Amino acid sequence: MDESGDVRNVEVAVVGAGQAGLSAGYFLRRAGFEPGSGFVVLDHSPGPGGAWQYRWPSLTYGKAHRVHDLPGLPLGDADPGLPSSEVVSAYFARYEDAFGLRVRRPVDVRAVREGLDGRLRVETDAGVWSPRALISATGTWDRPFLPYYPGQETFQGRQLHTAGYRGAAEFAGRHVVVVGGGTSAVQLLMELAEVARTTWVTRRPPVFRDAAFDEDWGRSVVARVEERVRRGLPPQSVVGATGLAATEAIRDARARGVLRPEPMFERITPHGVAWPDGRTLDADVIVWATGFRAALDHLAPLRLREPGGGVRIEGTRVVKDPRVHLIGYGPSASTIGANRAGRSAVREIRALLSGGADAAGIAPAREAATF
Repeated sequence: MDESGDVRNVEVAVVGAGQAGLSAGYFLRRAGFEPGSGFVVLDHSPGPGGAWQYRWPSLTYGKAHRVHDLPGLPLGDADPGLPSSEVVSAYFARYEDAFGLRVRRPVDVRAVREGLDGRLRVETDAGVWSPRALISATGTWDRPFLPYYPGQETFQGRQLHTAGYRGAAEFAGRHVVVVGGGTSAVQLLMELAEVARTTWVTRRPPVFRDAAFDEDWGRSVVARVEERVRRGLPPQSVVGATGLAATEAIRDARARGVLRPEPMFERITPHGVAWPDGRTLDADVIVWATGFRAALDHLAPLRLREPGGGVRIEGTRVVKDPRVHLIGYGPSASTIGANRAGRSAVREIRALLSGGADAAGIAPAREAATF
């Protein structure tokens, strides 16, 4: 909080400084909002890089999904052998500096509530801000999903989520069960198989897609995810909508038997896992590559969730409260999607604050050429 202890008024508050939050900051500056009085970006991480700064060191830039350029500043060439956490963190730091975004960190946003005079109240461990609109760009990294299976608490080995994975070396000589059908599970299996015995377990048979992920395919995937969020359902996982890309490395791993999935086990025993048919397997480690959920707990006081469990949005705007926009959520949960969503959110917010769009969410006119 500032020295006077007063609530600080601001036009727009952005929560999160990953790809989506930085994109929003860029377009806010382009729209004429100034850092400080016009907008503030609040980030709880210790430094730039969003969720990328927490990725395991062995996930090099050459192995990672493509990181799309942020608007206005290309990432440029990067050493594919460097950890992706280093490459992206350095890029995000350069971006924040280039556009003077003045990200405030570490700031933990605890709750967003209804404020006074039609404003929102953003409560943090560094004070209170009172914005007229809010862009929530908090992603998913802070909410790793851990399903429960009977006997889980009896397991005498080690259990961890991919969020806590730091490299294969510590599992050398162990038998590791990897649970999950997404890209992270595949990446870990290929790493772990170099030093450990592995077993892959999935709820559904994974689908490997040999065809290119072209623009037409991408549009169809986005359309499916958009349909879910329009109905107020939680967003579907990316792999659930796209399948797994059958790269050369993945094809090789499949040929070697590294990526041979087993059906999901029924329960966990003190020494491993067990299937419904009575088959058991001893294991030293269970890695839960079971994904993440949207980190929206700070918005709970606004009661934005629908009966289906998700937040219904049109574009990026929350239907229940047009002052609130979600980016990096649903169809914008990708690096390129976050860029587009940042532009869209700022366009609507500027129209709303200037009286060009009402609380019912009437679509504003096309933005000026500055966008």
